[in-house]
Amino acid sequence: MGTQHKKEGKAYTRRDFLKGFGGGAIGAAVVPKILAQESASVETKMGKIPVYTKKQITFTVNGEKLTLVVRPEETLLDVLRENLNLTGTKKICDQGECGGCTVLIDGDPVYSCLCLAIRVDGKSVQTIEGLADGKDLHPVQKAFIDNDAYQCGFCSPGFIMSIVAFLEERKNSPSMKDMELDEVKKALSGNICRCGNYAHIYRAVTEAAQKMGRS
Repeated sequence: MGTQHKKEGKAYTRRDFLKGFGGGAIGAAVVPKILAQESASVETKMGKIPVYTKKQITFTVNGEKLTLVVRPEETLLDVLRENLNLTGTKKICDQGECGGCTVLIDGDPVYSCLCLAIRVDGKSVQTIEGLADGKDLHPVQKAFIDNDAYQCGFCSPGFIMSIVAFLEERKNSPSMKDMELDEVKKALSGNICRCGNYAHIYRAVTEAAQKMGRS
């Protein structure tokens, strides 16, 4: 038997409450402030409960301010690839294990496959496409090429974005030019290269660190 509760003289069941909680038992006060414009509704014993289906977000991608309408369940990875055609961010495992979809959100490396698009509202996102300055490659990109740090290349964008975040955080560190291998391995532990090209990747990190440390 479902537990019954009373509210304003009306009886409703625990099942009604749980069904409503996802879309609207808190909806009238909270959900409209979180989710935007377009909504549907679900009929329950409590009456119609709003279920919000889309949200308008504004965020910056590679220096360009954009406004999009997204669904609450859409990931940042899918929005980047499907809506914005920024396919440098790779969809590989799609469950936060390989690091191939790493992007920077306000400078921090994030798995975009695990980040809902609504979470980047008001934030700054940088993808692999936003690293180069015109025709001048970022030092990490150039180091990858010079050290053959890619094989199939599918994991490379995720590695590069993680490395950029790692080196930018330590740019003014006295140890920037003499980085320990263990420190590099730890920083890149969330990225997987299925080709096993780690030795070349680590050399690329060391070379990029030396160049960025001199800038």
